[in-house]
Amino acid sequence: MSKQTLKTTDTKPKKAMLVGVFTNTSTLDQENQINELEGLALTLGVNIVDKIIQHKKRVDVKYFIGKGKLKSIYESAIENKCTYIIFNNDISPSQIKNIQNFFKKDLIVIDRTGVILDIFNKHAQTKEAKTQVKLAQLEYFLPRLTRQWTHLERQMGGVGTRGGPGETQIEIDRRLIRNQIIKLKKDLNKIEKSRLNQNKNRKNIFKVSLVGYTNAGKSSIMNSIAFSDNYVKDELFATLDTSTKKITIDKNNSFLLSDTVGFIRNLPDNLVASFRSTLGEIEHSNLLLKVVDVTSNELEIHINTIDSVLNHLKIDNKDFLIVFNKVDKLKDEIIIEKLKKTYDNSIFVSAKSKLNIDSLIDKVETKIKEENIQINISVAYDQGKIINDIYNNCSIIRKEEKNESINFLVNGNKKKINKILSQIKK
Repeated sequence: MSKQTLKTTDTKPKKAMLVGVFTNTSTLDQENQINELEGLALTLGVNIVDKIIQHKKRVDVKYFIGKGKLKSIYESAIENKCTYIIFNNDISPSQIKNIQNFFKKDLIVIDRTGVILDIFNKHAQTKEAKTQVKLAQLEYFLPRLTRQWTHLERQMGGVGTRGGPGETQIEIDRRLIRNQIIKLKKDLNKIEKSRLNQNKNRKNIFKVSLVGYTNAGKSSIMNSIAFSDNYVKDELFATLDTSTKKITIDKNNSFLLSDTVGFIRNLPDNLVASFRSTLGEIEHSNLLLKVVDVTSNELEIHINTIDSVLNHLKIDNKDFLIVFNKVDKLKDEIIIEKLKKTYDNSIFVSAKSKLNIDSLIDKVETKIKEENIQINISVAYDQGKIINDIYNNCSIIRKEEKNESINFLVNGNKKKINKILSQIKK
């Protein structure tokens, strides 16, 4: 739709310069943020030729970084045959427009949110994910329309693509985007209703969701626990679609395990909102496994980012375990001991080598059993289906056969037992 995207279909790799403007952050944090931006760009196949960091007390109102610095960046980018200038910051629509006008058609300006949207667009597989990404893109594009943008009439032809009296092309384009946004939101509402109906059928089983910073290894842990083959790659936002598997421990204890989209610092609100239906799996979970890359030097920031997104979604009151992954790469035992003291509700695993994966399943089983109850159930002999349900869903502690009924002392999931009791009452 616009020129301000990172094209990834070209066979020849594109070059880019990264620009980060910082007002009050440490040198280490600046380097980490720029390196993370480089990782995002590399995920799209863009080669980075230089990284520019500028410190300012306040950003330039018109150009964000000041005209002198902008000229220097332009000259260096042209000399290095760059296609893109990628800003680590989220830049206002008017600033992007001014910078793009300064660069004319020689360079394409894109900010951090734009890069993330392009990655999401690249990795979206299901109809739900594609709809969510499209919605987020349109909401991002809407305030950034300029005369340099491709007209939408050819792309969104049909009723309503022709302007009324005095309506400019940009006004037509804005109207087309707004109409498309309304349609996509309706489509997502239908998908969310379908997901809610699906969750109703799962209400009697314990639900666990993997959440965490992007590239922390959630999908690898999913594969290790479920013996599945979810897409795993060492790149950011490799997983966009929620995948759910049933894990059976024994006849009395099983759970649904869901892998979810990764988080990243300063994740734009419209992206979180657009992926609300996908992230809805987290809302219905009994337990969250917060997966953290233990080798990261920004470990605390990653944990805070996870908590921030959960708080934004208003689901920060869930029971959880912190799962420190990639422990096989960490040789410093002192770091592990410090983390154990700081995060007592944690476990250290390696999805790659399957280290402590059984211990992780044991911890989940303990959580499941916390929701189990022990109760006496009396069932008439002619209630064969209910008797089968008891044998299939409960642990039989004691059984006593009477003249007209069987008395069971059972242990099992509270919801499953209540379902059995409701059938007896009928």
